[in-house]
Amino acid sequence: MRNSNKCSFLLSFPNLQVHLRKHKMMLMFRSPLFLLLLYCATQTLGVKIESVPGINSEGFIETELKKTVSLFCSSEADEELVWLRNGALVNLMEGNNKGRSSVCVTPVIYEDNDATFTCHLGRNTTVRDSVTLNVTYPPALSGSDEVAVEDAAMLVLRCDIWANPPVSSVSWTLNGSAVDLLGGGFTVTNDGFTSQLTTNRVFESLHEGTYQCTAISSVYGEYSKAFHVTVTEKTMKFPLMPMIAALVVVCLTALLAVVSRWDKITKCCK
Repeated sequence: MRNSNKCSFLLSFPNLQVHLRKHKMMLMFRSPLFLLLLYCATQTLGVKIESVPGINSEGFIETELKKTVSLFCSSEADEELVWLRNGALVNLMEGNNKGRSSVCVTPVIYEDNDATFTCHLGRNTTVRDSVTLNVTYPPALSGSDEVAVEDAAMLVLRCDIWANPPVSSVSWTLNGSAVDLLGGGFTVTNDGFTSQLTTNRVFESLHEGTYQCTAISSVYGEYSKAFHVTVTEKTMKFPLMPMIAALVVVCLTALLAVVSRWDKITKCCK
């Protein structure tokens, strides 16, 4: 009887039925499940970047110098797509921005390391996807240099150790043995880009020979460069600038003397 009374009560008030339906719908729209479904729907309507080589779980593309990276951006709808590189607009060819768009990075260079490429909808910049390049490369160490330095002068040797990932160690040798920093009066500095070996005063018996700089990379292994140092006799430096200045003074003095005696010179010549 209670149920039948309730039904008859609702039938008697149709406006109340409509109100109850709206109330249930509002509760449904506010439920966590509905919000989750709405979020998923917006995500499926977004954009996605794929690449060759592929993207790892951390959103990075692993590549190397002089290689090629191909990026592809697609959206569910046939909408305009916009590419950015580190926030700057990438110019696309006509027809390469609707529904599916591609960008090619070739050859990969040093400046592409940590570069972030973003693709977003032209009408909604919040609908986007991004990837970052991680460019690995070894230190640029190879070959050998001939170095001549005068006796008692300063000797400075430099090795380019810039690499990604950074080198794990750098060492210097002289004629196959570790450089004697204290005995040779050497200092070594390393700023992550360059390793420098310096001595303020060269002596033939201590410093002449073959130096080698060796850097070890956890990815690429061992790289080295040699320096063949020859110590020459000290020469007297010709004071070029003072000599030029003296000649200029002499010439000007002679010219002024001639000008001041010009009348007497012309009378003698007549």
